[in-house]
Amino acid sequence: MEQPIKSNRLGTEPIVPLLFKLAIPSILSMFIQAFYNVVDSIFVAKLSEKALAALSLAFPIQMILIAIGVGTGIGTSSLISRLLGSGNEKRASIAAEHVLIIAVFYGLFIGLLGILFSKYFISMFTNDPILIDYGSRYIKIILIGSLFVFISILCNNILRGEGNTFLPMITMLIGSILNIILDPLMIFGYGFFPKLGIEGAAIATVLSRAISSTFILLMLFKGKHQIKLNLKKFSFDPTILKDIYQVGFPSMTMQFLASFMIAGLNAILGSYGSTSIAALGIYFRLQSFVFMPVFGLNQGYMPIMGYNYGHKNPYRMKKTMKVAFFIAFTFTTLGFFMLQLFPRELIKMFHDSPKLLEIGTDTLKTISIAFPIIGPAIIGSTTFQAIGKGIPSLILSFLRQIILLLPLAFLLAKIDGLNLIWYAFPISECIAFIWMVFWLKKTLKTVFSDMEENI
Repeated sequence: MEQPIKSNRLGTEPIVPLLFKLAIPSILSMFIQAFYNVVDSIFVAKLSEKALAALSLAFPIQMILIAIGVGTGIGTSSLISRLLGSGNEKRASIAAEHVLIIAVFYGLFIGLLGILFSKYFISMFTNDPILIDYGSRYIKIILIGSLFVFISILCNNILRGEGNTFLPMITMLIGSILNIILDPLMIFGYGFFPKLGIEGAAIATVLSRAISSTFILLMLFKGKHQIKLNLKKFSFDPTILKDIYQVGFPSMTMQFLASFMIAGLNAILGSYGSTSIAALGIYFRLQSFVFMPVFGLNQGYMPIMGYNYGHKNPYRMKKTMKVAFFIAFTFTTLGFFMLQLFPRELIKMFHDSPKLLEIGTDTLKTISIAFPIIGPAIIGSTTFQAIGKGIPSLILSFLRQIILLLPLAFLLAKIDGLNLIWYAFPISECIAFIWMVFWLKKTLKTVFSDMEENI
């Protein structure tokens, strides 16, 4: 059993080893999750290109689940790390208890929506009866099993708030590896498994999440942690929810914006056929290989920043930022070279139709132009969240995805169709990055100045 984390670990251990120690488990688990996302799509693509396109249409709906879980989780992790940083372990435990109740509420409510409205959700994005059939059958099962998404994400963030990234890594590894194993068995019906097609992919996902959620719940209640849970004495405190969503709601909204952005792009691409929708879906699967490690880095970065912000230690905050910005830049720059040099080979992993190869290659090479700056942009956004200022991250995300990306995509499509539409991505990323740099420098100047005056 893992030993309890020292309460002052985030404020005393050498920063570079500590950041790697906290981040590497999350980076590895995020990488495995990204690998699962790609493998899942490859198996579904073997059914047909239409099935792959249907998965792309269902993707924005799945992102809403992730938005709710990640937004609540980031608020939880930030709050718990700040409470532990100020020495208030009891209230940190109370916050964790509230989050478990929230997970159950979200899971039951969204499961009901899945039973009643799955076909309607998919039909909002397409009139193609085949896509509606594939997509609604898939997303209904995903929504019914959403309880396990919330339990897994939120329990992981409870532990990350105290600087424990090992158990979250194990949880994600269990879920992703099981999913990779179950996918071909349940999609194609190997052995004693029935051939369930696209529904098999959804069932494999829900089953693997159920098993990983059971594991993390057992570890959370039975392990030795700073967070001590006692639901028998639970007493609702609305100020806990306020503290969680003060940081978490902007992050949740940012994820919602991403879902809305992808849905909007699918609607724009619909006039060019299901192949262009499939190409965009492939891009989003592949980009997770590039961005997921940066999000894993965030899981080590945020508790260190949050703890030292609560502990009023600007020196450790500045050094942590420098290291994280450099690592994130390295990750996304490597991703840039991967998509620029091997686009056709990457598309062929999913499907080798000539039309998809042509459109997909152009998609990957154009969108990835801005990859080198996206890594630092993600860390910059997380910095706002770590110090309890979620609104700037929300505004920047809204600027990039809604104010810039969708209108640019619509305009460029009108000018020259698919030849220009993909340039909306790098243009919007560059403009948002410039604004983020100026805003972050101004905010941190004030924060560090206030800290140094109180030293």
